Amino acid sequence: MVDVRIPLKDLAAQYRALEAELEPAFREFLASGQYILGPPVEKFEREAAEYLGVGYCVGVGSGTDALLIALRALGVGEGDDVVTTPFTFVASADVIVRLRARPVFVDVDAETLNISPGAAAEAVTGRTKVVMPVHLYGLPADVTAIAAAIPGIPILEDAAQAIGGEFAGRKVGSLGAGAAFSFFPTKNLGAFGDGGLIATDDGTLADIARRLRVHGAVSKNYPEEIGYKSRLDGLQATVLSIKLKYLDAWVARTRGLVARYRERLAPVEGVALLAEPANCRPAYHQFTVRATRREELRPFLAGEGIASAIYYPAAVHLTPAFANLGYGAGSFPEAEKAAGDVLSLPLWPEMADEQVEEVCAAVAEFYGR
Repeated sequence: MVDVRIPLKDLAAQYRALEAELEPAFREFLASGQYILGPPVEKFEREAAEYLGVGYCVGVGSGTDALLIALRALGVGEGDDVVTTPFTFVASADVIVRLRARPVFVDVDAETLNISPGAAAEAVTGRTKVVMPVHLYGLPADVTAIAAAIPGIPILEDAAQAIGGEFAGRKVGSLGAGAAFSFFPTKNLGAFGDGGLIATDDGTLADIARRLRVHGAVSKNYPEEIGYKSRLDGLQATVLSIKLKYLDAWVARTRGLVARYRERLAPVEGVALLAEPANCRPAYHQFTVRATRREELRPFLAGEGIASAIYYPAAVHLTPAFANLGYGAGSFPEAEKAAGDVLSLPLWPEMADEQVEEVCAAVAEFYGR
């Protein structure tokens, strides 16, 4: 077995860079004796709201819970439709089903793999409660165009992969009625476990989300509705507060690495690059290309000690869990085609320029054979 010399992500590199700042903060937190919610979570919520340019942030247990609770706070329930993309992580769709609503999938744009504003508008009916675009791989979806095409329908941004990105000069997460973020360790702003965040300018939505995260109760033991146990714990909030100070620098660094990738891979026949619209600044969670002969390229790269991954190998509507929706092969051709050729290459802020050069050289060697 060949050792992995260039991993997809190197999370330990970031810890090493912040160790001197993190360790004293851990000791202070542990000595406090208050480990669930409390001051560290409140502090991070304030800092995140200021960073994103929104009025309110609510910390929850995971990115999936952020989507679930935000959708419910927007009134999604049994019999409602939520328009979204089939080319995403399954959580984007399964939270809709868990609320007994129906995911209405629409195809993606071939150039960006984000939801097509025109297709989203065509899918809206009297049953549509929310439209939920996904900022895939950290590339912001055109929320402005979607909003213009569907006036009066709330937009929930699935921003799990895109914190730090910008669209038309505004931070991702401040563009719709609300947004959901994930702090899974591999994300641009990653915790040391799970965590999530709901961002909004709507005080009522924020109040509902705060209530739902603690079993639907404003006062302990007196629930007003059936809620969830979904709380961002103080340890993760402590980590996130420290890391948030560095997020813009990390995002800038990954943009620079992606620019190098794009320059080196642009001439390589067999590799197609996703478009970067002029009015957005991506916060790359993954650097993803479209690769011919992908199933041959992956083992070749592995043989060179270079990791890669497929996000996502199947469009959601073609997975067994969603077969009952009635979509079949050919329903969303762009999403289905993307599932057959996307490939994510190594990317993290501490990655060296030389490592990018090595990955690109290996890809070029494969296609030059």
